[in-house]
Amino acid sequence: MDEPVAGFVAPVHRALTEPILMGGAPRSVAIVNGTLAAALGLGLRLWIAGLVIWFIGHMAAVWAAKRDPAFLPSAGAHECCASTDGTMRRLARSCLCDPPLPSPEMARR
Repeated sequence: MDEPVAGFVAPVHRALTEPILMGGAPRSVAIVNGTLAAALGLGLRLWIAGLVIWFIGHMAAVWAAKRDPAFLPSAGAHECCASTDGTMRRLARSCLCDPPLPSPEMARR
């Protein structure tokens, strides 16, 4: 029963299943965080503030990536589906939430 069925097994490279990280943080977050810190440190000549912003932002991104490697797409889903009455509603076309359940009148048709 546990034997693989011939023709239904395909090797998947490990790089296709793991998130792309830079220093433990997602690549896009690390690039935005580094750019912001560099603009603050180099552009405004606030070296210490730039290093502090970079360090805090990077550590927060590493912490979030350790908890959930796909925290960026899931954060977007919560923003577009939040409602004031506690129900999940689709507020945007690109929402990652499930569509709302049909009303009882629609179910009777």
